[in-house]
Amino acid sequence: MTVIENDAYCIEPLAANDVLQHERLASEIYQLLSDEHTLQYLPDKKLTSLHEARIWLSTAILNFYSGRNQVHLIRSKSNGALLGVLDLIPPVVAKEHYQLAHYPFFIEFYLKGHVRGKALMTGLLPKVVKHLEGKGIRELAAVVNRRNIPAAKVLKRSGFRLAGIFDQMQDIYYY
Repeated sequence: MTVIENDAYCIEPLAANDVLQHERLASEIYQLLSDEHTLQYLPDKKLTSLHEARIWLSTAILNFYSGRNQVHLIRSKSNGALLGVLDLIPPVVAKEHYQLAHYPFFIEFYLKGHVRGKALMTGLLPKVVKHLEGKGIRELAAVVNRRNIPAAKVLKRSGFRLAGIFDQMQDIYYY
């Protein structure tokens, strides 16, 4: 995915040069994935140390370049701060984790607590979807904790529809 942006934010894929700034980026990932507000609905994503963040980042870079999933960084255009992560999970990888009748691409995003409610993804997700459609990816899905009303609203505004119950705590949405 190329860089997708609006006036205030951009989403850019992990790149080979991210290896050169691995320590700084791992620190940013740790801040994101250890933040209680970020993880309110995603407690299984929690990192407990900088070492775990380094491993997470190394794995994300390897997965990106091996085609397993595509991690993208959501940044502020004004200061470059990492505000979140968007992950595009291909059907073959989804099949390893989920038991479904059909396997589309899955999209996942998580944001720092202090930017939630600021319409960041409301402005960017439709652009992401349009970009993916241009790349031939027309079937997308997202799994959302049903208590995460803001994420469900963002998905609906971006053209996703509630398809049903995914598990005891989450619903699945399809585009």
